Amino acid sequence: MIVIVDYGMGNLGSILNMLKKIGAPARISADRAEIAAGDKLVLPGVGAFDTAMRHLAESGLRDVLDELVLRRKVPTIGLCLGMQLLTEGSEEGSLPGLGWIAGSTKKFRFSESDEATLKVPHMGWNTVRPALDKTLAQGLYDPSRFYFVHSYHVDLKDPSDAAGYTHYGYEFVSMVQKGHIMGTQFHPEKSHKFGMKLLRGFAEMP
Repeated sequence: MIVIVDYGMGNLGSILNMLKKIGAPARISADRAEIAAGDKLVLPGVGAFDTAMRHLAESGLRDVLDELVLRRKVPTIGLCLGMQLLTEGSEEGSLPGLGWIAGSTKKFRFSESDEATLKVPHMGWNTVRPALDKTLAQGLYDPSRFYFVHSYHVDLKDPSDAAGYTHYGYEFVSMVQKGHIMGTQFHPEKSHKFGMKLLRGFAEMP
């Protein structure tokens, strides 16, 4: 059973519908025991970094997530803001992130020549070049097209944690994977056949 972690932020219904569409057993839960019983976890996120981290702390879910992800090694994927929460912190706020992946989240910064044509947030369809040595990227089309809505992107300390790249003014990391900890900057639940393929791969991981 895949558990979509409900900490008050994210497209929970859309993610659940997409998982059901690909035949993956899934549920939405804010209950610590139900989350702990999950075979895999989805950490969604829409909104501001600090608000999300406060919600995780106030809901009492931060400790159980650390236990499941860091000690029990439960496969986990963060989506959009959920991927940014995996890092050590963000320029968007002042609170520390989960720190499961070394790196930080930074705002798009373009050259003066690009600023006139590139808007922030980066919104709409864009291609992802998968790093095919990563489990999360295996089976994806090269390139694949996914739907993005974000003003910040992840800057990794260890480039080997990157699982996919996208170009918007410059190349940025749009997928991460460090063992059983994964993330996508885009919204697979809004990305039609490409998102279905990625989530099916996640659901079928051992």
